[in-house]
Amino acid sequence: MIRYALACETGHDFESWFPSSESYDAQAARGLVTCPHCDSPKVAKRIMAPALGRGETPSVPVPAAPQAAPEPVRLMSEPERQLRTMLKNLHDHVARTSDNVGPRFAEEARRMHYGEVESRSIHGEASLDDARALLEEGIAVQPLPPLPDDRN
Repeated sequence: MIRYALACETGHDFESWFPSSESYDAQAARGLVTCPHCDSPKVAKRIMAPALGRGETPSVPVPAAPQAAPEPVRLMSEPERQLRTMLKNLHDHVARTSDNVGPRFAEEARRMHYGEVESRSIHGEASLDDARALLEEGIAVQPLPPLPDDRN
């Protein structure tokens, strides 16, 4: 096993383990090595100091400890990667094009619906009961799907 210090094109640093240098090269060429922060497949190896032992070599040979088999690498399927990208783009679009009213979402949606304030695009937080009550009043609301954990 070999550990590489890696960085994506946007400058995120991270580390990953590979069975061999050739394995890293093959996976990177197929676009399977991606940044865990931004999912960019444009990843490069960083300079890394070698791990060196300290002290003197023992005069009596010490048997090597048995090594556990490495954890299997689970890669995302292409449809899952596309879905995650679409969800991230949706969240980014909502954040760019609407006002975040936070926990005042239900109150602000009602004020706009009843003409107390000018209508505009908003997003925020509401309890399930508040969202149901808004729908029962005829106020159109839509929950935003949560972003999957970046490391899942």
